[in-house]
Amino acid sequence: MSDNRILGIDFGGTKVALGLADDDGNLLAACRLDTDAQAGADQVVVRALAGARSLLTEAGAVPTAIGVVSPGIVLPEEILLAPNVPGWEQLHLAELVAAEFPAVPISVGTDAKAAALAEWRWGALAGTDPAVFLSLGTGIAAAVLVGGRVLTGANGAAGEIGYNLLSPQDTGGFASGAAPLEEAVGGRGLGGRASGLLGRPVTAGELFALAKENAEAKELVTAALDELSMHVANLAIMVDPQRIAVGGGLVRSADVLLPALASRLAHAVPFPPELVAARFDQDAALLGAIALALGDQ
Repeated sequence: MSDNRILGIDFGGTKVALGLADDDGNLLAACRLDTDAQAGADQVVVRALAGARSLLTEAGAVPTAIGVVSPGIVLPEEILLAPNVPGWEQLHLAELVAAEFPAVPISVGTDAKAAALAEWRWGALAGTDPAVFLSLGTGIAAAVLVGGRVLTGANGAAGEIGYNLLSPQDTGGFASGAAPLEEAVGGRGLGGRASGLLGRPVTAGELFALAKENAEAKELVTAALDELSMHVANLAIMVDPQRIAVGGGLVRSADVLLPALASRLAHAVPFPPELVAARFDQDAALLGAIALALGDQ
């Protein structure tokens, strides 16, 4: 094992994960911060960089490379398709990190796509081709890997299935400011509808737990899983993957989530892929940042 130390920063809709790893992807130290999204984008970056400095100081380490991931399409001058934190789309993310860590190589990318790389290099997608990583959390996204490389698309937006239409009546979709599938089955949308239904604040994770004993919660979860599983089945039909790994915050409810997806895949897809939980659970995007810094894409 070398003395290289890789710093990973994973900016999420509700948390920021920071990690220090060796060049085999082993996490040596890690911490998490609340995003506090409503306070705006700038404070998130400032606190994350301060946290990264503290992590490095405590470990007595100097980073040889840095990987940074975020929701959306990370470009030098802006971040596209990242509406969850006010002001996030105006950030020059690589430039801000470089100002704090001059002369250190910095790689930036989309969180779900980076997580797919981590799962392919070290996790549940190792040795599979093609493969799909399905990220189910605050937002919804997928990443398709062919030959160990993530399909990015002409604009970096391949796999942004949160914008999938739900019916022929969804004629506006993205142009009207909507992300139909994400609003229907993403953690934020589910939590909001559950809170309105039950008359108190409820997270998506709590909703899945309540569905085991509350009829209204069960009905909401069943409808969401029916919708989601249809889209996953259609994706599997199109790509014909060997394996699909499911990660993100909602995979904490894997006992409900995975059987519903597996059932739809088994009935709808000519050659059903293997369906597994992601190996890294909540750390896939952070390890994806590490993989990016190691030059995996």
